[in-house]
Amino acid sequence: MYKKKEQYKKKSTNSSFIPRFQKIFLHPRYWIIWFGIGLLIIIAYTPAKIRDPFWAGIGRFIGKLAKNARRRAHINLIYCMPQMDKKQREQLIDNMFATAAQPMTMLAELYFRGTRSINSRVHWHGREILDYAQEQGRNIIFLVPHTWAIDIPAMLLAAEDKPITVVFHHQRNLLVNYLWNKARLCFGGRLHAREKGIKPFISSVRQGFWGYYSPDEDYGANKSEFVDFFATYKATLPTIGSLMKICQATIVPMLPVYNYYKHRLDIYIHPPMNDLTQADNHYIARRMNEEIEALVSPYLEQYIWILKLIKTRKQGEIDPYTRKDL
Repeated sequence: MYKKKEQYKKKSTNSSFIPRFQKIFLHPRYWIIWFGIGLLIIIAYTPAKIRDPFWAGIGRFIGKLAKNARRRAHINLIYCMPQMDKKQREQLIDNMFATAAQPMTMLAELYFRGTRSINSRVHWHGREILDYAQEQGRNIIFLVPHTWAIDIPAMLLAAEDKPITVVFHHQRNLLVNYLWNKARLCFGGRLHAREKGIKPFISSVRQGFWGYYSPDEDYGANKSEFVDFFATYKATLPTIGSLMKICQATIVPMLPVYNYYKHRLDIYIHPPMNDLTQADNHYIARRMNEEIEALVSPYLEQYIWILKLIKTRKQGEIDPYTRKDL
């Protein structure tokens, strides 16, 4: 782990992260990943009508084997959607895993074939909201929940020569980290590693880059607000309020949804969150979760329910993921 962090540090000396190829990526332990990339290239040139049902089946199969991830999803849904019975949860989780692999294939298609092959399968909803904010000359920060297709709208906007900057987490596997971020940057933009702090991201937004920010992970109680999240609550960082003020930015909620039955990507844009200017942290945190709920609720299978979304609890309450009765 120490060596990995050192390698990341060497590659991230500038304010933005630039993925660089390393000779170690040719080591035999990475060959299976390269084999997978070869398959992705083939699949990227396969018609979506053929590959989507195939990937849906593979996703459901993997979802049955991924016991720990499946358990986390169950726990999240028990807390967030108590009205669901076990059968409904099982069906939703199966659909989530069926959805998971589809955007990865579209990402590969974007990287290897460009936007022309997918333009007819991408549908923007509320694009006029974004266009109006741009006409007003406002800085923009997108509030984007963690769905499986989270990377694709940023890549599509970058392909339109829109300056995009993204805060991201490194992947544990060095080669996967390199390939994933190489794909993210194929049309340009800036990547800022989360461990570098928020200042580089702020600097980019103030320079006119459109920020891409996902606020729905649990980062502990420190500086977080305990606010409602679906039928439970979660520790929520109200960072978006500070970012809005410091960057003088408009906060625009956005959700990408990949429909593998229709083989298309729908990108939904909600009106700007203009009610945060004078709000306190508790209100800001709750409003963020409200937007996430409004975006995600019609498309629950798109959300990454395997994340530890609600691990931080109020004093005296047990971490849900350590419970033996769930």
